[in-house]
Amino acid sequence: MSNVATLVLRLVYGGLLAGHGGQKLFGWFGGHGLKGTGMWLESMGMQPGEDWARAAVASEFGGGVLTAAGFLNPLGPVLSMGSMAMAALTVHRGKPIWVTEGGAELPVTNLAIATTLALAGPGALSLDELLGTRLPRWLVVPGVLATAGGVALALASRQQQRQQAQQREQQIERPEAQVTPA
Repeated sequence: MSNVATLVLRLVYGGLLAGHGGQKLFGWFGGHGLKGTGMWLESMGMQPGEDWARAAVASEFGGGVLTAAGFLNPLGPVLSMGSMAMAALTVHRGKPIWVTEGGAELPVTNLAIATTLALAGPGALSLDELLGTRLPRWLVVPGVLATAGGVALALASRQQQRQQAQQREQQIERPEAQVTPA
């Protein structure tokens, strides 16, 4: 029964996450495609937006497909952690945890599911089992550390871009600030 339970969890989580990535990549299910997603991300200070959108697509669509298929585990679940951490720390930051309040309830739940699937493995009803693919389980630790490092760098870059934008706005508002004494 645990293999059936793992299959259900993988298919639901991976399928929904791949669909979410498909919104960003192809405009499926009412999404806005890569260009629209890039513009939305730029509106949040993440520039260039299309590069950020591609990273989100790799995390969500790529990670979702690999997870649903149970292929190359733990790569799929670990890959999906990046976009979930970024969502929790940007879009949902500073709000109460509950989704009804705009909070990070769903990305945090998704992080827990991804962690569980990365640690437990894909189960017997997976492509990894069918094909005899075995990635070492210890890859979870460096994968999570690399994801955390990437998220930290992305957040630092975003903060730096915001500060630069604020400085440009201040210079536009006060052009006399640009004049320096000789």
